[in-house]
Amino acid sequence: MRSKTKIIVLHLKELIYTGILLVLGVGLLFLLLQIFLPKKAVPKPDYDAETSLYLPGKYTSTVQLGNDHADVEVVVDSSDILSIRLVNLSQTVTAMYPLVEPCMDTLAKQICEKQSLEGITYPDENRYTSQLLLQAIDAALQKATYPQT
Repeated sequence: MRSKTKIIVLHLKELIYTGILLVLGVGLLFLLLQIFLPKKAVPKPDYDAETSLYLPGKYTSTVQLGNDHADVEVVVDSSDILSIRLVNLSQTVTAMYPLVEPCMDTLAKQICEKQSLEGITYPDENRYTSQLLLQAIDAALQKATYPQT
């Protein structure tokens, strides 16, 4: 029983090419698995469409005042209006329309207490400003309303 000894000659260049191809193949396989395997399910939000009035978040609506504008920001959680305020209010708007801020504060206080735009009262001297702001608040709340399916 004689065993024949075999001598294998490996060239360093061939080993390097084989190693590189092996690493590229494994990397490509990993990449394909990451792309095509199904993702983990996204957890459902803690609010329910049947019990929630709003999608929680901040919603804005723009009020055009002459050549300038201001944004009305409404912050809601799933069932309540938390706050209403004017944002991006320039000094020009404040100077030209001095009733905007106090009128917004009055409306915001009433709306946050009543949690509705119904039955909001305002003085006659602020009627047009109040109506303009109420339209902007209503537009922001429409964005916040939970979509009906």
